Amino acid sequence: MGEFNQEEFNKFIEESGVYGFFKEAITLKSGRQSHFYANWRNVVEDVFLTEQLANYVIAFAKTNGLEVETFYGVPEGATKLGVISQFLYSKQKENYAKGSAVLSMGRAVPKDHGAPKDKFFVGMPKGKTIVIEDVTTTGGSLITTLQGLKEAGVEISGVISLTNRMEKRDDGKSVKEAIEEMGMNFYNMSTAIDLLPIMYEKLSPGEEVGKEIEKEFEEFGVEKIKLIKWKQYFWEKKYLGNLQSLLE
Repeated sequence: MGEFNQEEFNKFIEESGVYGFFKEAITLKSGRQSHFYANWRNVVEDVFLTEQLANYVIAFAKTNGLEVETFYGVPEGATKLGVISQFLYSKQKENYAKGSAVLSMGRAVPKDHGAPKDKFFVGMPKGKTIVIEDVTTTGGSLITTLQGLKEAGVEISGVISLTNRMEKRDDGKSVKEAIEEMGMNFYNMSTAIDLLPIMYEKLSPGEEVGKEIEKEFEEFGVEKIKLIKWKQYFWEKKYLGNLQSLLE
């Protein structure tokens, strides 16, 4: 894979069942209630799809000029993706040989004994490290992971979120603002602002769900979102466009 292609990646998300809608609100890991989810679990349970996703991550890092020696996934949601990304990326390097790269995993729950690097890691990250998060809401677990990596002396060259829900934290800051205040660069591979209108049109969960999601973004969103209007736009573009073609 060469340059990262945003349109192609969005299509990959659309076809992989990452987004879903609920008539009854569900509770997210952040504790907030929501009528939609973005969940990469089905993708990273599939070997073929995980390889594709890892290649997208590698291409995204290259396209954005990020220096990397180790890809590291936030435990546990992005652990497998971090390992596979690191494996594929390391094999592409000219100096690929014994000892040229490390496979790093973080422990969700630190061990209560052993050397510091073994308490927190199964293979400690080395060199410039890119941290991967699957879904970013308020960034709580992500920021905790970043703080732990910094305390361990890991050099973080960038933070990549596969899907940013584009919500403000309880302190009013976006996750991007909070992480950049820590002195790190934060990147989105995709956002709910861009994908929700597409998935809402495709899955048609109903206007009530659309209205509830619009309310969520009014309260928590980095910016507001309109889904009902998008539904009408897609309908007009599809059906009125076809009608015009018949009349010509």
